[in-house]
Amino acid sequence: MKKQIIIAVAISLSAFSFAQKKELKEAEKALKGNNYAEAKTALKQAETMMSSMDDKLKDQYHYLHAQALYAGGAASINDIETALEDLKKVTSGYGTEIAQLKQTMVNGILTKGNKFYENKDYSSASKYFEKAYRLSTKDTVFLYYAAATAVNVQEYDRALSIYEELKDLGYTGIEKQYFAINKETNEEEVLDKSTRDLYVKAKSHIKPGERITESKKPEIVKNIALIYVSQGKDDEALEAMKAARAESPDDINLLLSEANIYYKMGKTEEFKNLLEKATQMDPNNPELQYNLGVISGESGHPEEARAYYQKAIELDPKYINAYINLSALILSKEESIIKEMNGLGTSKKDDLRYDELRVQRQELYKSAIPYLTKALEIDSKNISAAKTLMNIYSIIGETAKHNEMKAKVEALEAGN
Repeated sequence: MKKQIIIAVAISLSAFSFAQKKELKEAEKALKGNNYAEAKTALKQAETMMSSMDDKLKDQYHYLHAQALYAGGAASINDIETALEDLKKVTSGYGTEIAQLKQTMVNGILTKGNKFYENKDYSSASKYFEKAYRLSTKDTVFLYYAAATAVNVQEYDRALSIYEELKDLGYTGIEKQYFAINKETNEEEVLDKSTRDLYVKAKSHIKPGERITESKKPEIVKNIALIYVSQGKDDEALEAMKAARAESPDDINLLLSEANIYYKMGKTEEFKNLLEKATQMDPNNPELQYNLGVISGESGHPEEARAYYQKAIELDPKYINAYINLSALILSKEESIIKEMNGLGTSKKDDLRYDELRVQRQELYKSAIPYLTKALEIDSKNISAAKTLMNIYSIIGETAKHNEMKAKVEALEAGN
């Protein structure tokens, strides 16, 4: 009796094993015919027998399942993720096949990623570029592309995570590039060395050369800092920015970015100090002079501000904001004059002082006119400058000029 039971079980197990192999063979046959739906159906049936499969059959199942999920490149990003998990479960055999499948997947993923990028779907492009890196970790540039495209759609948390990973990997992006000039287009083309040499030999390209690209590390640490800024994490941003400046001490843009963080935090003295350093690095930059003027004015140093604005104009005679701010700086003195005038009594002495202040006020207005007039010459549609001039001409009693400016203001308002 016992012998019969043993035979029955043996026959049952043999049949079960045969069924497993049959389903896997059917899946394999379907995959060869690119019939991925049929392959998935067969594999689903085989999956129900997974617990009784030996290691060899399990490896075969996971390899075939990965192929079916990838579906010749039609897979979604989630299916690709599952396919990769399948390939990780293959413990022996299929080494060459898996390597080939992974390379095929990398190529397909990059093709899709580039297509998403061209269509400006940067979010999807970023995810595909990252997936390409996960498949081929030697190609760190794919991870760099993933971070850069994530920034384009303000997916800052994800971008930050990838940039931090790049920093930890020590990624620099430094590479040797081979290039030549295309004779037909007269434009430089970057090519792999063998192709470049072949084109030069065929005389379709000229002036071959090679160069080492600049490191992307400064850009990475800078972007980490800027993401922290956008997230309102000012302390982390400053720490990251200092690391970025240590990488590129001569990068004025990094210095200005750090200055802007201090400005955002309300630390105007630190902001001003860094701007002054920036002007030493780039003394002919009118924008730096203008910004120093702004911060000096806000810090209660009007004479310093005036000097910076005038320097900006000296460097760029058409720097309109410097003219506007100079006029505003002059007119800001009016408040104290009016306050004193309103506080005077009716005595003869007060009357004399009132007349003195009225003259000062008139002179103040007159000294602002040239800057506002120049601003209007540069930008004839600057309604703010036109309105201020109109009011000034009214106060100082120049009726004809007031009427002329009033007509200009009305025309500008009608145009808007």
